[in-house]
Amino acid sequence: MARNAAPAAALAALLTACAAVPEAPPSTPGQDIVLPLDSQIIEAVVPRNATLDGLLRQHNLNLELIQAAIESARDVFDPRDLRANRPYRLVRSLDGLLREFEYQIDADRFLRIVNPDRSQPAVLRAQVLSYDKEVTVAAIRGVIDTERNSLIAAVTEAGEDVNFAISLAALFSGQIDFQSELQPGDSFEVLFEKATIEGDFAGYGSILGARFSNDGRDYQAYRWVNPSTGKPGYYDEEGRSLKRTLLKSPLRFEPRITSGFSRRRLQPVHRRYRAHLGVDYAAPRGAPVVAVASGVVVSAGWAGGGGNQVRLRHASGLESYYLHLSSFAKGIRRGARVDQGQLIGRVGATGTATGPHLDYRLRKNGVFVDPRRQHARQPPGDPIPTNLLADYRVARDGVVGQLSTILLAHPDAIRANQ
Repeated sequence: MARNAAPAAALAALLTACAAVPEAPPSTPGQDIVLPLDSQIIEAVVPRNATLDGLLRQHNLNLELIQAAIESARDVFDPRDLRANRPYRLVRSLDGLLREFEYQIDADRFLRIVNPDRSQPAVLRAQVLSYDKEVTVAAIRGVIDTERNSLIAAVTEAGEDVNFAISLAALFSGQIDFQSELQPGDSFEVLFEKATIEGDFAGYGSILGARFSNDGRDYQAYRWVNPSTGKPGYYDEEGRSLKRTLLKSPLRFEPRITSGFSRRRLQPVHRRYRAHLGVDYAAPRGAPVVAVASGVVVSAGWAGGGGNQVRLRHASGLESYYLHLSSFAKGIRRGARVDQGQLIGRVGATGTATGPHLDYRLRKNGVFVDPRRQHARQPPGDPIPTNLLADYRVARDGVVGQLSTILLAHPDAIRANQ
């Protein structure tokens, strides 16, 4: 199935015209028989607001077969989940019978509807199948400088995309605030999995190991699967978990701090001095806001001057507040449980606000505290059990060696693949 979508201007179906082929002369033994083609192949992308019914009707299929296709698809896929700009491929006979339909659900799976027996055109079989992916191990290095002054810019320069930058930032989100703590001269090296389908990029796998030098401090992260539980996690060079109770920020990175925690700040709207019991992050409208820790939603709704606000309750007497949101994430309502890093809403300017930003607040045992200081006081993550530490060190050293080998093999390149 073709995976690269045609430009929007070419949404009209690409028809492989199958005009009648002149009748072939009688064949002789050993000679190929030329048969007239009886089908059309259509490759395109799903237009906006399309339904499976409408998409199939667009290609003049038999109405009875359209209904049969939808019914067969419902067993494995919700036809309402059709997404715009996803590629599809349709094979139809010249008289309107459906031979085959394929639709890319996501980077990993596709829907296939086929007519296995041409003598029974109304019998259709639907399956959701996985793409055959080839996974390779790759490595990149990058530097933060005046030209590449953000993680996104440095990662893009190294040849990867914004999704990779987000994953790398999430890995070190308990140690580095990517909104405010990046400095010129910071650098990183990463070993990771990269998937392709028929030679085309098809997404990232796991980050296997990474080093990040930030303002003179070196941070390391290595992926390790606990053999006792089967669960993967990331640990530093000593085997301590990178996971902290609190993330350094509820925003992934790029925005900047415009106002810190203060007991007396000049309020920009009312022009009076008031306490500002949180941290303001300038961020574009719609930027994702995530929970800084696992917990339960206390409230999600209007909060006067705070606009749309989410309030979460966490362990150890902690509560977090997220103000001025433009919208709430699906399922964020009173009593819902959330995981650390889960999307809870999006940046806005609701309530008393001069522009889009996030006001993030933290309360401990009923008293508002400075979120940045509270984070700095967090203890290191839980260590790997002593009886498993030797296994971890072997895995860690293997990652270190592989990272060094790939990068040393390409000393003049910013990125390298193995």
